[in-house]
Amino acid sequence: MNEILGIVSEYNPFHNGHLHHLNYSKQLTKTSFTIAIMSGNFTQRGDTALVDKWTRAEMALKSGIDLVIELPTLYAISSAENFANGAIKIFNSLGIVDYISFGSEIGKIEPLNEIASFLYKEPKEFSSLISKQLKSGLSYAKARELATSMYFGSSQKYKEILQGSNNILAIEYLKALKKYKSTIKPITMKRDYSEYNSNTVKNGIASATAIRTMIEQNKNIHYVVPYETYDLLEQKMKNKELIKNLSVFEKEILYNLRRMTVQEISNLPDVSEGLEFRIKEAANNSSNLETLLLNIKTKRYAETRIRRILLYSLLGIKQRDINISKRVTPYIRVLGFNKHGKRIISAIASNNSKLKIIISLKKFMETNFDPMLKNMISKDILATNIYTLGYGSNSGLANLDYTHKIVEIK
Repeated sequence: MNEILGIVSEYNPFHNGHLHHLNYSKQLTKTSFTIAIMSGNFTQRGDTALVDKWTRAEMALKSGIDLVIELPTLYAISSAENFANGAIKIFNSLGIVDYISFGSEIGKIEPLNEIASFLYKEPKEFSSLISKQLKSGLSYAKARELATSMYFGSSQKYKEILQGSNNILAIEYLKALKKYKSTIKPITMKRDYSEYNSNTVKNGIASATAIRTMIEQNKNIHYVVPYETYDLLEQKMKNKELIKNLSVFEKEILYNLRRMTVQEISNLPDVSEGLEFRIKEAANNSSNLETLLLNIKTKRYAETRIRRILLYSLLGIKQRDINISKRVTPYIRVLGFNKHGKRIISAIASNNSKLKIIISLKKFMETNFDPMLKNMISKDILATNIYTLGYGSNSGLANLDYTHKIVEIK
């Protein structure tokens, strides 16, 4: 089979920048086929996806991706490190992926790889510097940034790289490739058309954040997304199946946190050092999501981390679930494919007969006896069941993971 490109994505939604990245990566690697590993109905920054995972898979397939595989929820809403580890474990297990491409602010693999090698080994002196910065009340990301600058002296190179959110995720991909001794070759594209959280539009390209903001403000997005994306978003909007942000679930989140004991909150991932008491107090004294976030957030705990904790509470995810995700080789949950994707699935199955490829969830649940994989996929099922409660229509039924057809583009 011809060489295959891998892309990790959220496609929330698929926009012109994603199309540019896809075409650039295929041209640079001279690959014929592309597999995207895509987050499900909730995202790594602690928010909802704008539309459901099958619709976003369809956007990607209609724009040139050949096969879309779901990144399990336990990775998709986790830290950058676990997010990247989950994606690389899946790509590595397929045994047929030749390249992985990702965006970065710096646009060069060499300095990213240099930092990844250093952080993967993490000398004792460096670990001590991080601990010292954490004790001063800084977030882990800021502590690591300052520790790196201190370790390498006056050099600004590493400090500036670690300030870019895309650079940080790129480094985690590279660390994971080293961890799993992967032969997949990494490439990166400079993300200079629009910053990840930017609300600016440049040459018909805007970030997913900007596009979601434009939709909230009822602005025209036709010129910043492919026609196929626009058409699918229009359909979802008419059907009242578009979920703009996490505030749709603010009452459910507040209910859960008020119901939970302090001990139960302490068992949520990313909760440490007494943060459970602050969360409990904030839940009892907040009536909406915005106030809740303001009442919990500190210099040590960034808003994105707090948002992920709120998602964990909504989805019933505990630290032991994240621990399980770190120990297993994930299943391959197919969301959609085209004619080339069908060939790729056959090649994957031939390459590794022991790999759990999910075409029918019902069949997987009946024939799989691995409790850790069942625990992992139960979180995907629950995530969809909760997500559809946010619809403003009567279509928010449960068990779509069992009943929704895989997207197939002829």
